Amino acid sequence: MPETPGEPVLNIAIFGAFVVLTLFITFRASRNNSTAADYYAAGRSFTGTQNGTAIAGDYLSAASFLGIAGAIAVNGYDGFLFSIGFLVAWLVALLLVAELLRNTGRFTMADVLSFRMRQGPVRMAAATSTLVVSIFYLLAQMAGAGGLVALLLGVSGAVAESAVVFVVGALMIAYVLIGGMRGTTWVQIVKATLLIIGALVMTVLVLAKFNFNLSSLLGSAAEAGSELEPGAAYGLNGTTKLDFISLALALVLGTAGLPHVLMRFYTVPTSKDARKSVVWAIWLIGGFYLLSLVLGYGAGALVGPETILASPGAVNSAAPLLAYELGGTILLGVISAVAFATILAVVAGLTITASASFAHDIYATVLKKGARTETSERDEVRVARITAVVIGAIAIVLGILVLRAGINIAFLVALAFAIAASANLPTILYTLFWKRFTTQGAVWSIYGGLIICVGLIIFSPVVSGDPAAVFPDTDFAWFPLKNPGLVSIPAAFLLGYLGSIMSKEKPNEAKYAELEVRSLTGAGAEAAVRH
Repeated sequence: MPETPGEPVLNIAIFGAFVVLTLFITFRASRNNSTAADYYAAGRSFTGTQNGTAIAGDYLSAASFLGIAGAIAVNGYDGFLFSIGFLVAWLVALLLVAELLRNTGRFTMADVLSFRMRQGPVRMAAATSTLVVSIFYLLAQMAGAGGLVALLLGVSGAVAESAVVFVVGALMIAYVLIGGMRGTTWVQIVKATLLIIGALVMTVLVLAKFNFNLSSLLGSAAEAGSELEPGAAYGLNGTTKLDFISLALALVLGTAGLPHVLMRFYTVPTSKDARKSVVWAIWLIGGFYLLSLVLGYGAGALVGPETILASPGAVNSAAPLLAYELGGTILLGVISAVAFATILAVVAGLTITASASFAHDIYATVLKKGARTETSERDEVRVARITAVVIGAIAIVLGILVLRAGINIAFLVALAFAIAASANLPTILYTLFWKRFTTQGAVWSIYGGLIICVGLIIFSPVVSGDPAAVFPDTDFAWFPLKNPGLVSIPAAFLLGYLGSIMSKEKPNEAKYAELEVRSLTGAGAEAAVRH
């Protein structure tokens, strides 16, 4: 197989067609972005089915399509554990947060967390957490885009790959500035549909190669070097087994704390639609992850783990290389363009979430004291757009660093899940279900979970002391686990509890009663949305 599969000119043409299509959709949608509700929540105009499809488009990121396929091809069973964790997490989101958040918030996660607390400190903490989680998630997507385009265009070297990441970042900023949440949502719907159809076509082609005999496929993958037995990545020793438990905790609990996923629940008109969104998303995401099992082992059998690891993009190139093996240049170009559209849709959703959190929670509520006028709303949206440019620039710089390290993007996303599960989920659950929770408990939980989780990542083998680390030539790692969820998630729950019981502030029981009624029944939620 050539180092650069397919024809670069054709690949660029197909990429360009997808970009033009999605930009056209974004321009069409941008005509209705007149208020903050339009820009942040698409005017709450999407149905449960539409929003569920958009959630699937948001969730089925480069990690799902590129990272998991590569992880299965190289690590076999242990790579499929990412799929299981990502899917099971939706049950937590469905049962604990989806409907309750829709009933109690307006635009952001902080609307719920600050409902019965002092606005300033809680909104600042929630906005900080949202920005950090979004940037970590963006790193994975930017690195995935850089690796994918570098593979298809045959570019190599730091300058060329950096240029690719820059172009992705620029397009991401354009989607957010022009289309807001409405444009981003429609792009995600189109992208989810194309991604699932593309994965289904590839799955059928893979199975046809083995006479639709799954056992024959697995046997061929094993012969080529893929692992069928558990333990290839997480069963080697005691540390890797603990790493697996930590990863599982982060994946299962992280989704319910991801700000860009939580923000999607505000784009529907009712709590019933929020529930329907999650159910619809579970079916689409679950079906896709079953397909990813065939794609991963298909790449292992038809391309081979060694070829995958030696190609530009390394483990993240398994799906494009499989597409080339199955259908040549045309299928490679189409599947890669779908993957590229996947990345653009996800990074746009992340960017609008982070910019909305800063503009709505910090600028409008903390700095401007929550004044709601037509002029203030226009200023808020303007600040959100400026923030999107800043976040995009940060993501470009950090994405270039991560791309050079060649880290599996599914694993990078798992780190974002660990931060979300540590900094956000404990505070969300305490806010919704514990009457004695206080402002101090919320601040301790968010900042404590965030600092502990990010601190442990910095001093873990992910950043230094390992050949696959971001800085492989230095070693300041002292924390042995690659995913810190096993330590940081319980610590955040503990800090939230200690902060509350040690606080001199008396819990606002009247506000808690109002929150409870609103979250369970939706009473008063629509009035809060209008004001």
